[in-house]
Amino acid sequence: MQALWMLFASLMFAIMAMFVKFASEEASLGQIILFRGLPTAAGILAWAWATRRVVIPPTWRLHIMRNVAGVGSIWLSFFAMGRLPLATAITLNYTSPLFIAGWMIWRQHDLTDRLRTLAVVIGFIGVIAILRPTLDHSQWLAALLGLAAGSLTAIAVMQVRSLGQSGEPEWRIVLFFALSSCLTGGVATSVTGWQPPSLYGWFTLLGVGISGLLGQFAMTRAFSRGSAALSSVLQYSTIPFSVLLGFLFWDDHPDMLGWAGMVLIAAAGLVSTWRTLALARRA
Repeated sequence: MQALWMLFASLMFAIMAMFVKFASEEASLGQIILFRGLPTAAGILAWAWATRRVVIPPTWRLHIMRNVAGVGSIWLSFFAMGRLPLATAITLNYTSPLFIAGWMIWRQHDLTDRLRTLAVVIGFIGVIAILRPTLDHSQWLAALLGLAAGSLTAIAVMQVRSLGQSGEPEWRIVLFFALSSCLTGGVATSVTGWQPPSLYGWFTLLGVGISGLLGQFAMTRAFSRGSAALSSVLQYSTIPFSVLLGFLFWDDHPDMLGWAGMVLIAAAGLVSTWRTLALARRA
């Protein structure tokens, strides 16, 4: 059951990215970010009110740090999704385990963990393989911002771990991330102005929010009901799902170097995640 929940989450996140790309044709980036957070925030707040949960956290500092990185990541990744081939944008966002591993190696000043070091090197060779053969000059900014989204995701993941260790429940972590998305998206929309979407535009914006909500819920269930290692492995199924959607809707065909880059990044991310979990269990 855990595997099914994680595969469903990966499919929903790939579909969310597809809707982001569609919504970018009509809506501003601020509107897309706003609708990414709205269904999740509304759903959790309604549940918290019905079950009399305490919404105000005991500490704000970790939440602020987590959401600065997390919301920054979603802004950059959504920008990249609107301008890059779907699979390319998603794969770049999945470089976060490589940044985590690189940060741990730098922090500990330790290159003796050869497996983790090798994973980082292989992963960034995969990044080079994806970027050089598949992108024209007009896509380089989006590609670099997509890679930056992966680094911010790594920071957000480490802050989520700190929040979990401090006793924060998962639902409140997700709630404040959704509220932060609504806040930043709403502010940006008020500055740039509301762009009235067509019926198709409304459909794509709602698709972003609902698929993101379902993916978040399924991923939380998967990680809370079984092996974290298995869930970490299966979350990379978002990449083949995105390749399929990119082929169906945009006729995207990664070339051999592009495929090689995706495989290298996924393999390096899996090895890095497995190594991190193994060292954590040992500690």
